[in-house]
Amino acid sequence: MLSFGHGFSARALTPLLLEQGFSVTGTTRSQDKLVGLGSTGFTAKVWPGTDLREELQNATHLLLSAAPNADGDPVLNALRDEIAAHAPNLEWVGYLSTTGVYGDAAGGWVDEGSPLKPSTKRGQMRVDAEADWQSIANLPLHIFRLAGIYGPGRGPFAKVRAGTARRIIKTGQVFSRIHVEDIAQILAASIAQPKAGAIYNMCDDDPAPPQDVIAYAAELLGLPLPEEVDFETADMTPMARSFYAESKRVRNDRIKDELGVSLHYPNYRVGLTSLLALENALDEHG
Repeated sequence: MLSFGHGFSARALTPLLLEQGFSVTGTTRSQDKLVGLGSTGFTAKVWPGTDLREELQNATHLLLSAAPNADGDPVLNALRDEIAAHAPNLEWVGYLSTTGVYGDAAGGWVDEGSPLKPSTKRGQMRVDAEADWQSIANLPLHIFRLAGIYGPGRGPFAKVRAGTARRIIKTGQVFSRIHVEDIAQILAASIAQPKAGAIYNMCDDDPAPPQDVIAYAAELLGLPLPEEVDFETADMTPMARSFYAESKRVRNDRIKDELGVSLHYPNYRVGLTSLLALENALDEHG
């Protein structure tokens, strides 16, 4: 496995692959991150900056987590010819995209066949990147559209404890989300059952208003509910505000029907309860 942009989701997949006898090479853009990454069982490389043509030639599996930018997909911009030339050696290619490609559904449901109509520049760049990868002939491409990701170290508890969490209220607003361990098991299931050209939504069973998630985190911690703030008057960064431009419920039937996945964390309540138990266990053991 050669993994470009070996971040939170890819690192969750790594132990599942190592158990199966895979060797994993993952890239990071930062020299400073190499030391920490190397201790997690895979070979870490700085990229851009390292020649990865040999690794690409030897790879049977390719995972793509690097985000596109205004110039397009960074991996394709640098290595399109090499990837196209070695496509026959690849058994599985996974591109991690986003449910943002669907845009706003006014709280309605979307599935993998829904039209792509992103309402943000970030979403449009993902649509373009998906199409760019799909344009390579004979590539065993699988596209995964991820909802909001949470997991160890990425939950609402720190902000709730610090008193900085807020319950932003926008009528009708719902988000879908996915625990990182479920991302890992879905990817592993796809690798075990490759289906070139497949597209899968990655989300749990329970799209929910964001304020409900914050409220449940406070309840688990036994802390007061964070204040309610109206979206229209809330002090938010442009990035944070842009997420509220889209409200939709994302269907996940395909990961269950085609890949046989049973989610470990089918809703945020199960997920947050598990995260807090993990945090408490780590605290007890120093």
